Amino acid sequence: MNEEQPAQPNKTDDDGKGKPSGLMEKIQQLGQTNVPQLSQDSNIHCLTIVGQIEGHMQLPPQNKTTKYEHVIPQLVAIEQNPKIEGLVVILNTVGGDVEAGLAISEMIASLSKPTVSVVLGGGHSIGVPIAVSCDFSYIASTATMTIHPVRLTGLVIGVPQTFEYLDKMQERVVSFVTKHSNISDEAFKDLMFAKGNLTRDIGTNVVGDDAVEYGLIDGIGGIGSAIRKINELIEIKKQSDEKEGLIQ
Repeated sequence: MNEEQPAQPNKTDDDGKGKPSGLMEKIQQLGQTNVPQLSQDSNIHCLTIVGQIEGHMQLPPQNKTTKYEHVIPQLVAIEQNPKIEGLVVILNTVGGDVEAGLAISEMIASLSKPTVSVVLGGGHSIGVPIAVSCDFSYIASTATMTIHPVRLTGLVIGVPQTFEYLDKMQERVVSFVTKHSNISDEAFKDLMFAKGNLTRDIGTNVVGDDAVEYGLIDGIGGIGSAIRKINELIEIKKQSDEKEGLIQ
């Protein structure tokens, strides 16, 4: 006669003391049960530039930041990965470190693959060069971009060399923006040094339609427009590569 086997206890992670299940974790973190995943077969990579762009100094933990030491390796990997054929850059940033922002901008501009940027919410300060670094740029009609002179935080030594350094850094920003957009040097500097547009400050807050009118951004649009455009640019590049292959 078979003896009745004792019931096995239900197994839980770490003997019942463990972490919540994957489903519970999604609910706790995102308030939803199903998290949409990017297909591994996708040929488009999405890079987000949000919060404040962090430079050589670490910002307080309560600040939402984009760390350049995270973004730069991603851009190198995008360039090296043959499966990735295009890059979409999503911006909602208040700006941040000038040199870190320019480094990211130069890397995006030097990619051999098609790139499209979308400014949602805001692309302020050093976010402007990042937005224009792509092959084509979009801005939401309600999004804004603040253009202002370069500033220093912390200890400033009041000597002529300091102001010369600031001026040279500012010229780097102006040169990059005018080179990668349709705005002229004079028009961009007029926006940068305008008085009365920002309360007790110098600069201009440019809203979506105005950014396109000035030639700073290429068009009004959002995610849908960006995906359509990047697919179009990828197709153009493929046709161009095929022609070059036939000629060779």
